[in-house]
Formats: sequence, structure tokens, C-alpha cells
Amino acid sequence: MRPAGTGNFLLLACSLLLAVLSAVPQNFSPSLRSGPGATCRLSRAESERRCRAPGQPPGGAVCHGRGRCDCGVCICHVSEPGVYFGPLCECHEWVCETYDGKTCAGTCHCGRCKCDNSDGNGLVYGKFCECDDRECIDDETEEICGGHGKCYCGNCYCDAGWHGDKCEFQCDITPWESKRRCTSPDGKICSNRGTCVCGECSCHDVDPTGDWGDIHGDTCECDERDCRAVYDRYSDDFCSGHGQCNCGRCDCKVGWYGKKCEHPRSCPLSTEESIKKCQGSSDLPCSGRGKCECGKCTCYPPGDRRVYGKTCECDDRRCEDLDGVVCGGHGTCSCGRCVCERGWFGRLCQHPRKCNMTEELSRSLCESADGILCSGKGSCHCGKCICSAEEWYISGEFCDCDDRDCDKHDGLICTGNGICSCGNCECWDGWNGNACEIWLGTEYP
Repeated sequence: MRPAGTGNFLLLACSLLLAVLSAVPQNFSPSLRSGPGATCRLSRAESERRCRAPGQPPGGAVCHGRGRCDCGVCICHVSEPGVYFGPLCECHEWVCETYDGKTCAGTCHCGRCKCDNSDGNGLVYGKFCECDDRECIDDETEEICGGHGKCYCGNCYCDAGWHGDKCEFQCDITPWESKRRCTSPDGKICSNRGTCVCGECSCHDVDPTGDWGDIHGDTCECDERDCRAVYDRYSDDFCSGHGQCNCGRCDCKVGWYGKKCEHPRSCPLSTEESIKKCQGSSDLPCSGRGKCECGKCTCYPPGDRRVYGKTCECDDRRCEDLDGVVCGGHGTCSCGRCVCERGWFGRLCQHPRKCNMTEELSRSLCESADGILCSGKGSCHCGKCICSAEEWYISGEFCDCDDRDCDKHDGLICTGNGICSCGNCECWDGWNGNACEIWLGTEYP
């Protein structure tokens, strides 16, 4: 009867023999020696040259330092089956490193991934053969990214003016216009927090729990994470619980201050008393144009002398038109109201009192597309419509706009930080948002 360990011993011996035989080059011939124990017919230099890897200089390690050279043949150091193998003992590992839970997306050879590029196009690559640029080929054109972009590791990066998974769609606006629309106030494309696609920013929303997420805005300029003392994507603890987050900046409640409203402010007045002093005759504290602190108003934007008064009741920006011209160039502004020069009238002193135009021509210039004079909501003077003062919300070239359509914030149209132009808010410098409620300056009151 054969001893119990004999089978294991024979199996190990066979494995060792196979490993040694695999280390012998195919061009090896026993004739290099005249017989067992005989002198090698190769010179020492030639013998070592055959045992070195291609490109190794004379004197370099033979057999990759993992074996000994015997007459031009590497005899690998084998302590257990398959640890070192190959004609020059170049292989160490049997298997490749893992990637994404898988061992090599190609063929594992000598511890390295050999990618499957049988067609010779080299589209499969990477340390683990994890990149397959064949995924970028457009099914219709059979071109990489439709010929309108570059592929990196299976993902298309489109040229300007193109978009889609394989850059198959062309924008209906020029690349320059797309870039202009996506440029944030600080000059960066989508504030470096999003991707510009045909003039619209797709923000990198890092919070899947909210409607807007943490990053929002037309150009991704708002990052609500800046309002949190300690960022926790599942917490709503904005501004230390003592303020409101406005486009990444904290608007602190009365009695608190700091970048994140973390510091209490001492004040002898109660909250109600403080607000009442700041309110004055207005419906809102500081007329909705400033911040109330212990009964005193700080008007904003900071440093803008056009907004002033004890309760910020004066806003000289209201004297400007969309081009920034004060009182049409025919008057002066006093606490947000135009005082017109002689011969001019109107809210912005835009109408001359004398008219060198015939009544017929004047009326023709005031007729809207439907043939109605000033849309039936105003009178015509010198070819321009003067909208009814009784309906304060009527505006527009032909009195065809309703300013009530403009967005409000804190009860104010365009938050008092812009001009309502036919239903849309035109924000003043430093403000953004549908209702001009977002302050983009570096300092926020």
C-alpha cells in the first residue's frame, strides 16, 4: 500500500518539473554542452547576454534577479510552484490585480492585463483594460463621438456647439453665445460647478434630497453648502439656525451676526422694538432695502450711495432707465423721484412738452399691432404712449405689459433690486435671480 504522502509529493515534483521546463527557451539546445557536467560552449558574456531582458546593458541583472544563468538558460528560483516563471524569470504573479470587483477585463498574462484589440484599433486600454472607447462610436456615422468630440475611457467630451452621449446633437446657438450665457458673474463657466450645454448650465447637484440641491442658479453661482457651519448633506441646519441662506450667504436674524450667523449680538431693544424702529412708515423693515440691527438700518448693496435714508427709504436707482441714464438726462433725482427740467415731464422725464409732430403721425406711432391706441390703457403724446397712472402696474412701449407679472420677494417687485421690464426683472449690477433676490457681491449685509 502506497504511503499517504506519496501522492502529494509526486504532484509537487511534477509541478516543479513543469515550472523548470517552462523556463527553458524554445531555442535552447543540449548541444551547448558536450555532455552532463561538461564545460559550456558559450562564453560567459554570451551566456549572460542570453539571460538578460532585451535592452538590459552588459553587467545588468540576469534572469530579472530571480534565478541563475546556466549556459544561456535561466534556472528560476522556485520555492513553490509558479512563483517565478517565464524564459527569463520575468513573471511573478499568476493573476492580475482586481478592478471594480473583477480580475482584468482582458486576458491576464504574467500578472498584467493584455487587452483584447484583435482588430488592431487599440480602443480597449487601461491598466485593467477598463477603458473601452468602442462605447463612443456613433451607430449611424460609425465615428468616434460622431466626429464632434474626443473619447476618453468610454466617455465623449464634445466640441463646442455639440452635445449628447455621442455628440450627436448640435446646438441652435453659436458656441460663443452658449459660452456667454453660461458665464457666471465671476467670469467662470457655470461657476466651475456645472456643465454648459447649449447656453444652459447643468449644475453638479451633490444633494439628492432637495428640489434645488446644494448648487443652483442660472450659472450655478449659488452654493448653499457655504451656509452650513459643518457640512452635512442630510441636515438643514443653515446659518447656525439664526438666519436665511441666500445664494450661499447668510442673512442673519436680528440679534445675530457672523459669516454663518454664529455670533450673538447684544441689544437693549427687543426684536419687536428693533423692527418697529427700522420700519418707520414703510411696510417692511428698512423699506426692504437693508438690514435691521438693533433698531438701525444698514442699506444695501454695501457701499452703494444710491440707497440711503434712516430707513433706506430713498432709492435713486429708481430714477434710472435700463441703460442707466438718470431721469432721461433731463432732470435730477431726489430720493428716488425725478425732478424734471423745464420742458420735460414723465416718471423719468422722458417726454418733451412741445411736439413738432402732426397728430396723425403721433397716433400712428402709438398704435399697437391690433390697431388700438396704447392698448386702450394710456394716452398718446408725440408718438409715445403715456400709460394710465391709475393702473400703476401698466407699462411697456404700447402700455401692453403688466408689471404684476414680475416676480416678487419680500413683497417687492424684483425685490426692489431691479426694473420690471414687460413681466421680466432686469436686475441692477450685483443682483441676480428671477426676482433679483440674490446678491452676488463679495460682502453681504
